[in-house]
Amino acid sequence: MPAPPQPGDRGTDPRRHIPRTDHLLAHPAVAAASAAMSDRVVRDIVHAAQDRARAGRIPPEQVQDEILAALGDRPVTSLRPVLNATGVIIHTNLGRAPLSPAAREALQDAAGYTDVEFDLATGARSRRGAGARAALLAACPEAEDALVVNNGAAALLLATTALAGTGEVVLSRGELIEIGAGFRLPDLITSTGAQLHEVGTTNRTHLADYTDALGPGTGCVLRIHTSNYRIIGFTSEVPLAELAGPCRDAAVPLIADLGSGLLAPEPLLPDEPDVATALRDGADVVIISGDKLLGGPQAGILLGSAEVIARLARHPLARAVRADKLALAALEGTLVGAVPPVLDALRTDPAALQERTVRLAAELAATVVPHEGRVGGGGGAEVPLPGWAISLEPGLAGPLRTGDPAVVTTVQGGRCLLDLRCLPAEEDERVARAVAAARSRTVGEVDRR
Repeated sequence: MPAPPQPGDRGTDPRRHIPRTDHLLAHPAVAAASAAMSDRVVRDIVHAAQDRARAGRIPPEQVQDEILAALGDRPVTSLRPVLNATGVIIHTNLGRAPLSPAAREALQDAAGYTDVEFDLATGARSRRGAGARAALLAACPEAEDALVVNNGAAALLLATTALAGTGEVVLSRGELIEIGAGFRLPDLITSTGAQLHEVGTTNRTHLADYTDALGPGTGCVLRIHTSNYRIIGFTSEVPLAELAGPCRDAAVPLIADLGSGLLAPEPLLPDEPDVATALRDGADVVIISGDKLLGGPQAGILLGSAEVIARLARHPLARAVRADKLALAALEGTLVGAVPPVLDALRTDPAALQERTVRLAAELAATVVPHEGRVGGGGGAEVPLPGWAISLEPGLAGPLRTGDPAVVTTVQGGRCLLDLRCLPAEEDERVARAVAAARSRTVGEVDRR
């Protein structure tokens, strides 16, 4: 590495040989890169290379090569695609549900101008997201109407704000939930001025607890599914069907926040509540997330009676939390397309998964071990998904994460476990190459020591 130039070395100062900015920008490859990224980004890359030369970290003649390398390697986003080999289907840290081919196609089609709020036949303004709404109602006939907002928390915020205002939201103490990153749903509910009326105890809440709480100040009754934990033992909770009658008699809306996103019962998750059943049991509005078991984009979905959904849609907050055209398009594509990847992974046959795992393990000279997958994302709490994983050297977890492609595995019991449940079979060859590359990197690092 050359020594940094001294201020007095004007005659021999290598900085005098650093290529000028206008000359670098005029290079054909740099000019071509400017067509794919902003002028600011290109100039920042040029200036960064020049600054490295001025500091003496690279020689001036290397500036152009460094710029070309940086432009060639730079992705358009800092988000990296990841191969999920953890066995956790809805992995929040990895973006939850992977989109189906139909949803991805819908995203591409919606990337330009669309008729998201425009009737092409009449030339008049139309209802936003009419296609996604129609697809939801077709998939869940029990709902009279539907509304889509930008995420599940926004859906809960809108529902409690529009229905309760500054009145009371009646909620069991056993459902005062904290989810990831310290986010507490009671804090969300009270953030706009609603009052929380807690009933029952942590482990036992009875119908009388709810009925005693109903009064002139009650805005709504809220049931929240405890989707990512279980309270077992001496417990009691009130089924929606029993709670619906008193709420109806008191003219108090009943909200069911199910979270995980099942529109209909799923045999593999018999204890996971679904929208169709909740509506038949008397809920006025049901809330789910689009990017969980539904298998679509991030969205908060509200389904229920026409009167209640209309109240939510008219509230000023609905504008602040509305879904954008890309989410609406991807949601519609998810609903009308083939089975999404999330459900494919959930319903994977353990025997077929074992056969595929054994085949790849033989190629990698590795062993196969039983491994239980999980639903993840606050769904199917404590429900194991029997399966298999490839047991690799524990030191491979890091190199696999930082390789290309990035492969995220699980480290358990001193082993790096590679679970194929969430990966389509056509990715197996990429996984094999990634493992070989990770092993090569690991050996190289040991040799350098």
